[in-house]
Amino acid sequence: MASGQSTPPTLLDLSTYLLSRVGKTARSRLGARLAERGLRLWDMAVLAALSDFGPHVQRDLVVRLGVDASDIAKVVDQLAAAGHVARARDPRDRRRVSVSLTPSGRALLADLDDEARAVQDEVLAPLSAAERTLLHGLLLRVHQGTSSDAD
Repeated sequence: MASGQSTPPTLLDLSTYLLSRVGKTARSRLGARLAERGLRLWDMAVLAALSDFGPHVQRDLVVRLGVDASDIAKVVDQLAAAGHVARARDPRDRRRVSVSLTPSGRALLADLDDEARAVQDEVLAPLSAAERTLLHGLLLRVHQGTSSDAD
């Protein structure tokens, strides 16, 4: 290894590689913070979807978040048991289960958002405020260009 650098320069020249490595670091750090609360990233994702888009039929959460139906069921079960979401059956179609955010879930999401922003501040510490704003805008454009539904 030359002068302590362990990553091959060929990889450092690839923005996609850098995005992957930074993303892995950020996800790992946020995951660790959530785990301290007994939560996972999917828990936060479900709370965020319900907060941002309102109540959902459980199977619609599967589509919106791109997660397996059995995984969503487990997440919703745990969040409901903790009082963070409420479930209700559709009286016209008992197979449809609507999931909504409770006040407890809204408060939890606010705490988790604070945790996520703290991790973001750690990861982006080398950048100025203006650089962070620029990076966010660029990443959002890339995300919209690669997303099938252009969130």
